[in-house]
Amino acid sequence: MMNFIKKTFILLSTNLLLLLILGVAQAAGQDSIEKLPPSIRTSGEAVVSVNPDRAQIDVGVVTQANTSQTAVAQNAQKLEATLARLRQLLGNTADIKTISYTLSPTYRYPKEGGEPTITGYTATNIVRVTLDDLTKVGQVIDTATQSGSNRIQNLRFTLKDEQTVQAQALRDAAVNARSKARALASALNLRIIRVLSIVESGSPGFPVRDVAFARAEAAPTPIEPGTIEVRATVSYMVEVAGQ
Repeated sequence: MMNFIKKTFILLSTNLLLLLILGVAQAAGQDSIEKLPPSIRTSGEAVVSVNPDRAQIDVGVVTQANTSQTAVAQNAQKLEATLARLRQLLGNTADIKTISYTLSPTYRYPKEGGEPTITGYTATNIVRVTLDDLTKVGQVIDTATQSGSNRIQNLRFTLKDEQTVQAQALRDAAVNARSKARALASALNLRIIRVLSIVESGSPGFPVRDVAFARAEAAPTPIEPGTIEVRATVSYMVEVAGQ
């Protein structure tokens, strides 16, 4: 009997404590809502279109052989030949770096089921070429494929100075948001007292293209960089009062 009374007392005490906590939280929420001043919230968007001034090309070699050592050796030989030609085209200070290297077995799966067997190995080595002379993008692709590369992927046009363009988009978006707030305040016969909050977001849109590798006898690969659109959005909240 005493244990039952004790458990009941603990349960009632716990429920009472929860009710008190919920009451305080609800009162705090209502108080914060009551303290929120009259305000106008707007958002502005902006898009800045610019020509890219940098390109990144992922060039690679994929080789297959019966043994891992042979696959690796053949891959290294072909990639070294590719890199030598690229440095001859772009200079010894060319920005070329390895971004991935894999060596994986090739399996044959029996039709009747059972454990697969290894039939060979595939070596893949990908390097990224970064260049600021966009007129040489097609030449890089042709030079790579003519000297042993059989993997061209992720041609990406970028900007050397992304921050400056992003800042311009943010300025334009902020002006747009502020103009909207002023127009709303004027239409409602209100005056803006102060800025309560500003939240920004935005990202540049870099065009990425897949490029098929060319044969030695093929015409030069044509590449059109196009333009980059840098977008920004600004949320703008101001406190207002009657005129």
